[in-house]
Amino acid sequence: MKLLVINGPNINFLGIREKSVYGVQDYQYLLDLIQKKAEETGSSIEVFQSNHEGAIIDRIQEAYFDGTEGIVINPGAYTHYSYAIRDALASITVPKVEIHISDITAREEFRRVSVTAPVCDRQIYGKGLDGYCMAIDHILAGGK
Repeated sequence: MKLLVINGPNINFLGIREKSVYGVQDYQYLLDLIQKKAEETGSSIEVFQSNHEGAIIDRIQEAYFDGTEGIVINPGAYTHYSYAIRDALASITVPKVEIHISDITAREEFRRVSVTAPVCDRQIYGKGLDGYCMAIDHILAGGK
């Protein structure tokens, strides 16, 4: 199965920013974790990261044409206000899982609102980096 993992702003700063919230593992650790999951499941998993909203939208739109069969997305702060990313996700009919490393329901009020979750099939939060593997498993098990 061909999957796409999209990471939004500041996810590339794992292990650097707010270690008490996001942990001490760095971004390369996450990439290695996802690569290992791909090997274990026999899947093709591309990881894309951008701090730019338009680049994320462009990659979601490319997924429509490139045979992507499922999307895992951590929109970062765009979760809370990017209707443009929401609309791009809504345009793609493959299974989609929104992921958050921290427990967004136990943080600041603004982090509890996701404009992108309603167009995803599932939202996983508060599971640390393991949430990515859970999201991949969910899609591989049939998505919806």
